[in-house]
Amino acid sequence: MNIPNDAAMLLSFVNLKLRDYYKSLDDFCLDAGISKEEIIDKLKSIDYEYDINTNQFT
Repeated sequence: MNIPNDAAMLLSFVNLKLRDYYKSLDDFCLDAGISKEEIIDKLKSIDYEYDINTNQFT
C-alpha cells in the first residue's frame, strides 16, 4: 500500500480508509504493514489524535 509521507495527506488517506474499509486503526495498520505508532506520531505532529469511538483522527 502506498502511504502518503506528508502529514496532511496522511490524515486524509487514513481517515478515508478507516471510514470506508477498516473497523479499527489496528486492522488498517496490520493490512498496510505499517507501525501504528508511526501513524499516531506523524499525525500528532499536526495536532491530530486517534479517537477510538469514532474510528477517526480528530
